Amino acid sequence: MARKTLVILMVLVALGLIVWAGVSNFHTGQAQKAGTNGLQGHGPEMVLTPAGPGDAAGTATVPPDSADAALPPSPLLGKPAPNFELMDLGGKKVSLASYKGRPVLINFWATWCGPCKYEIPWLAALHTQYAPQGFEILGVSSDSLDQEEQSKAGEEKAEIAKAADRLHINYPVLIGGDTITQRYGGIDLLPQSFYVDRNGKIVAVITGAGSKQEAEADIKKAIASGA
Repeated sequence: MARKTLVILMVLVALGLIVWAGVSNFHTGQAQKAGTNGLQGHGPEMVLTPAGPGDAAGTATVPPDSADAALPPSPLLGKPAPNFELMDLGGKKVSLASYKGRPVLINFWATWCGPCKYEIPWLAALHTQYAPQGFEILGVSSDSLDQEEQSKAGEEKAEIAKAADRLHINYPVLIGGDTITQRYGGIDLLPQSFYVDRNGKIVAVITGAGSKQEAEADIKKAIASGA
């Protein structure tokens, strides 16, 4: 009798665990679904990543459309974009000065930046759409490269290239962006975008992923300004 009672208790405990696991998984799935829907519908809800290697735990969360509102205006707004010369993934030197007369978006990003990966697909689409008007994007990688060990730097460069390929980036990707951040006011948060008009003047600065509509409006501003 005691053995039968023990078996019944064990069965009840097992059933209880199964039910608990099911309820827990349901709530977890609902939370993940809500999080995914929030990211898809409101990109700016998660738009800032500290400018250093990290993961989702280091991503700052801000309310929609308030990323720039929480930050002071860039001192570079309305001023000439600081010139720079960086290497692209093919080893070619690329300077901002060579794009004089063309509207340019300078987009600071990194392979470990989640919000960067969120905005890059629509940047690529907008690049295709507005390239016939002379528009160009320079994707400046903020990933650090080992300056003392060439083999390690080569591996890091290869990882940037792989990330660019996975994200289907269709515009120049420049490496060594950490060497020019001070010229652009210090890039403490990623992504960060500087929209430059045909005269080389910065007409908009966006910190965070923003939205595709916002990016397109700033591209149009850069194209029209200085024309």
